[in-house]
Amino acid sequence: MRSVQILLADDDPDDRMLLADALAENGSAVQLDTVEDGEQLFDYLRRRGPFKKLAGAAPPTLILLDLNMPRKDGREALRELKADPALRRIPVVVLTTSRAEDDIRHTYDLGGNSFIIKPSSFGDLVEILKTLSAYWFETVKLPEEAVAK
Repeated sequence: MRSVQILLADDDPDDRMLLADALAENGSAVQLDTVEDGEQLFDYLRRRGPFKKLAGAAPPTLILLDLNMPRKDGREALRELKADPALRRIPVVVLTTSRAEDDIRHTYDLGGNSFIIKPSSFGDLVEILKTLSAYWFETVKLPEEAVAK
C-alpha cells in the first residue's frame, strides 16, 4: 500500500482512540492525525496555530469527519472544505452516529464522498476500516497531491 495519511475530525476521545486501535489492528500502514472539531480541522489544513509546524507538508489523503462536533460541526466543515479550491479534492468520508436521512442526503449534496454510520462493535470498525483503506488507498486513483510519496 502507498504511504497515506488520514485526518480524523471527531470530538470524542474514545472514538479517536478506537479508530487508531482499529487501524493498528488491521495492520494498516496509515498515519493517523486527529483534531477535535471543525475549527481545529481548518487550523490543521491551513497550517495555523499549533499546526504551523506542518507548513509545506502534503495534505491528508483522506478526511474522516464526524458530523456532531462543537464550535464548527461536520456539516459546516464539509461545506467549507468543498467550497475551497485548495481543499475540495481531498476525499471526505463522514463517519458518524447519525442515521438521519437528512444528514445522509445533505452530506452528498455538500460533496461528501461517503457516509458511514459508526459501528457498535470494535470488530465491525476494524472491518469497515479495512474496506475503506482497500478502496481509498488501493483501488481508486487519487490526485497526486493527495498521495504522500
